[in-house]
Amino acid sequence: MAELSLDDGTLWYETRGDGQPLVCIHGGWMNGQAWTPQVERFADEYQVITLDVRGHGRTGATEPNRYSIELFTDDLEALFSELDLEEPILCGLSLGSMVVQEFLDRHPDRAAGAILGGAVRSMPPVDLPSGMKPFLSPLPALTTSLSMTGTKATFRSMLSSIRATTGEQWLSVNPGVRTTAMEAVGDISRDEFRKVFGALYRYEPSSLSHVETPTLVIHGEQEAPLVKRQGRDLVSEVTAGEHVELADSGHLVNQDRPNAFNSATAAFLGTDSAA
Repeated sequence: MAELSLDDGTLWYETRGDGQPLVCIHGGWMNGQAWTPQVERFADEYQVITLDVRGHGRTGATEPNRYSIELFTDDLEALFSELDLEEPILCGLSLGSMVVQEFLDRHPDRAAGAILGGAVRSMPPVDLPSGMKPFLSPLPALTTSLSMTGTKATFRSMLSSIRATTGEQWLSVNPGVRTTAMEAVGDISRDEFRKVFGALYRYEPSSLSHVETPTLVIHGEQEAPLVKRQGRDLVSEVTAGEHVELADSGHLVNQDRPNAFNSATAAFLGTDSAA
């Protein structure tokens, strides 16, 4: 891995292969290793770049007491500048999909393409009355849970609440994927978990109707219905959008169905004839 020095921390990233940049941003409380199936598939054709977002993986804690999707996107732009990347293809999962959306809002025609797995526009995935979010924030209860039970138990509680709503496994249909995800959560400190949750909750998405970047949204069959609806809305909003739903998969769709995810991505990028 390599590192990029920021004013308030160090961002860890890794590059594999040569060619057009394919930049992968992981989901909340995961790390860059979540993209291993995609790195292995595309590194022969692309320069595949994975990173550990602030608070995650080897990047770990950074100085700010408050994170935001905008800050994570600033970091992505700094990485692009460091590596002198032109016409990158962006691939984001969950939190990473929010970072990609923020980048597309800022640069509607800079990326060559965007693949959004488990794409979500806001948390919760519903429209709330203007100005109400701070008053409905679960952050105080989350902070109490983190201090009393830790990151893994808090994350399990969040999963249980979602499963109770959807009636599905939601996060992943694969026990091995779920175990790996929980291990990644366990590596995150209580304070960093809180800061990441705050970034997710506070994000207010902008309209993407001005975005010209070809965009593919991929959801798992067991994704939360409201998240799927947000994804379909996103596809209809951008100039060139496509939506794919993969059976037998949950939120971590790129790991539940790696071959199908890779095939959909390759077809979207026009490289589906490659091995």
